[in-house]
Amino acid sequence: MTLAIGLLIPLLGTMLGAAFVFFMKDDLSPRVQKTLLGFASGVMVAASVWSLLIPAMEMEEAKGAWSVLPAAVGFLLGIFFLLALDELTPHLHLGADTPEGPRSKLSRTAMLALAVTIHNLPEGMAVGVVFAGAEQGAAGLSVASAVAVSLGIAIQNIPEGAIISMPMRAEGNSKWRSFMLGSLSGAVEPIGGLAVVLLASLLTPVLPYMLAFAAGAMCYVVVEELIPEASQGKHTNLSTIGFAIGFVLMMVLDVVMG
Repeated sequence: MTLAIGLLIPLLGTMLGAAFVFFMKDDLSPRVQKTLLGFASGVMVAASVWSLLIPAMEMEEAKGAWSVLPAAVGFLLGIFFLLALDELTPHLHLGADTPEGPRSKLSRTAMLALAVTIHNLPEGMAVGVVFAGAEQGAAGLSVASAVAVSLGIAIQNIPEGAIISMPMRAEGNSKWRSFMLGSLSGAVEPIGGLAVVLLASLLTPVLPYMLAFAAGAMCYVVVEELIPEASQGKHTNLSTIGFAIGFVLMMVLDVVMG
């Protein structure tokens, strides 16, 4: 039951953010968007370090200096996996005019949804692998720390849901369609999380690699998408402040609840 709730909490955060489309007439202001992008970056970086990479090394601490190897290998695999996914999937980022990936006849809305799916997949993997580690009694991981990761991802999904649904509305979609598209963008998270849980239960020895893999995938999203978007144009100082708040919030959640 705890696992099911933990996997669904991030989706609920996305749905709550997407529901902003019913209460706000205009798109989010550039200041708010910059702050929220920075906040999401901070949460994801802190979760990668405190909830994924450090536990991955703690699980292998008996190997001494070599305890860092699974974390290093898994992290790089996560980076290159997202890089390949980014290159092989036709998608369009919000605010961009030119699609990325191979040529496709998909609609603009479909490619926007694919871009968000690529973005959200690592978050679902992170939640799933931490819950899997907690269930197996892995060092440095507990159910409380897994819930902390889930809550942290859910909190940063609230502004993400709004950032997705509001531009959808601005492009002419109805409020309900914008809400559904914004909500569905987070559906990949519980699906990806459950897949990782099932895989980890069968491949316990590679759990440290999977933790680091999720960290690498999330850091790829931060470096490739969130930080560049947050650093363009004006109000970049707000994204820096948002990053600091997001990082500290996720760090505190992990330490206090872990």
